[in-house]
Amino acid sequence: MPRRVNIPGADEIFRPTAPVRPPGAEASAAAPASGRVKHDEKMTIYVTAEELLAVEQARLQLRADLGRTVDRGRFVRAALAVALADLDRLGLDSDVARRLSEQ
Repeated sequence: MPRRVNIPGADEIFRPTAPVRPPGAEASAAAPASGRVKHDEKMTIYVTAEELLAVEQARLQLRADLGRTVDRGRFVRAALAVALADLDRLGLDSDVARRLSEQ
């Protein structure tokens, strides 16, 4: 006699773990990095070996100084939050705008 196993549906497995911003909502200057939550979007970037080494060294330094593990994604999301807040606050005078205008 075959047995049927009831398993949860995709909506139950992949339910949102954090409030979702409505489309078009702007990030505020005080928006913190998202941290350890389920992320619905993915972005791939390519870095040089030197940039990757710098990220890894920064992670290790933060681990030594803060006493907590910080993964690459969390580190990049925190840096992105800082850059976006700076851009929102200072516009073309922000560090990120200045760096992009130099290229």
